[in-house]
Amino acid sequence: MDVSQRNMKWGTALVALAFAAGCSGPFDMDFRSIGNGFDTSEAVGELSAPRPQPDMRGVISYPSYQVALARRGDTVGDVAARVGIPAEELASFNGLRDGVPLRDGELIALPRRVAEPSPATGAIGTGPILPGGVDVAAVAGSAIERAGPSGAIERAPGAQIGDEPVRHRVEPGETAFSIARLYGVTPRALADWNGLGPDLAVRAGQFLLIPVAIDPPPAAVPVPPGRGSVAPAPPSAATALPLQDATPEPAPAPPSPQMAEDRTEASDTGRLLMPVSGSIIRAYDKGKNDGIGISAAAGTRVNAADAGTVAAITRDTDQVPIIVLRHADNLLTVYAGVDGIEVEKGDTVARGQKIAEVRNANPSFVHFEVREGFESVDPMPFLN
Repeated sequence: MDVSQRNMKWGTALVALAFAAGCSGPFDMDFRSIGNGFDTSEAVGELSAPRPQPDMRGVISYPSYQVALARRGDTVGDVAARVGIPAEELASFNGLRDGVPLRDGELIALPRRVAEPSPATGAIGTGPILPGGVDVAAVAGSAIERAGPSGAIERAPGAQIGDEPVRHRVEPGETAFSIARLYGVTPRALADWNGLGPDLAVRAGQFLLIPVAIDPPPAAVPVPPGRGSVAPAPPSAATALPLQDATPEPAPAPPSPQMAEDRTEASDTGRLLMPVSGSIIRAYDKGKNDGIGISAAAGTRVNAADAGTVAAITRDTDQVPIIVLRHADNLLTVYAGVDGIEVEKGDTVARGQKIAEVRNANPSFVHFEVREGFESVDPMPFLN
């Protein structure tokens, strides 16, 4: 995955984090009391793929994990009997008690792999659902043992294709609303994928699959009345376009990102420190890249850009940590591409304090965002 793809992925996941962390008062990602003034989640939810169909046992299989869907009237024991796992083990793994009725379609995580779905179990294909072009490294730690000499996974005939969802384990205090906000999906889509009840209740220790997003359909281009499907010829077809300077003036180089030792008093109180010292390898581009990429060697210390509070620590879809700091004046800073986190949610941090290290990647860099409440802003004016 290149820098551009990682930045786009982080930006999508971080919008909800930034909005939540920017609110006054204790950090709480459940915004039902605020109303729908900034809520675009319903539109996002329309772009969620449907949950894959299970086999006759209720099993849905992915490279990294498997889940099973309950039927109406099931208990944990009923699901356990169908998949071949002791009921006590299955109940403990899901934070459930055996004998408790399950909802129709309720998702139960399997603590270990069972026989793969196949036509013999009522599945449309054989083996787990695999993404296109995946290699062994992409599913490291899974139980997939079918690997060819080149390292590419050999799909069994008829194997299903699809993206593997993020599997989220509910922490104490989380709600379906806060989890949906965290990942940028609607509570409705989250409920549909996991068989939640009408109250959207979740329990600590429960596993949830985060709905897989799909690309929106291309916008239809209106055809003028009477034109049919014939497009008018562009003006350049009859008349040559005016010549333009083939060597336009280069854009001014951005200011050096290196930290200055002689900052003024105003800059100490109103500006931010660079989280790492390095060159900018990806510039801010609102709506496409909501932060900057700062090159740094793996293991380099990542510093808090200013004094503040750790508002959130989460992970992207590759399980790479993301840190969100909340500062004075409704300002947020976001740090991705990090590892070795040395702070915890709720901690107070000092300006320049080490909060993590740069993650070992190719290339290794820190994705850094600045947000004023909900809106991302160009970090460079804050850093110079």
